[in-house]
Amino acid sequence: MLEGQALLDRARALSDRPEDQIARACGYVGPSGRVLKKSFYRALVAAKGYHLPTSPSGRGSGGGKGRQAEFRTRVHGNGNLLIGQAYTRRLGLEPGQEFRIEIHRDTGSIWLLPLEN
Repeated sequence: MLEGQALLDRARALSDRPEDQIARACGYVGPSGRVLKKSFYRALVAAKGYHLPTSPSGRGSGGGKGRQAEFRTRVHGNGNLLIGQAYTRRLGLEPGQEFRIEIHRDTGSIWLLPLEN
């Protein structure tokens, strides 16, 4: 990710392009390929000489915590139901863990029961 004068120069050179393209060209892309707009804008502000306060978590002053689990999901067109990383991380689940799925029709609940090794 570019910073300082290098960031300003690159952004200025690409100023006729959409914001997402500029951010990508400056290296502000997360591991999933998502453009990190907030980080990009904060870096631009810092490169201009303005220092924004950061929160105790180090994530900025917006009061937000990045993407949060909404506790909502929907069935995709292919019939899959996704439980996102925010939930698995919150539960401390590890890649490769296996579960038994239990359906409780009377309550409309789906339970994931960890399988023992």
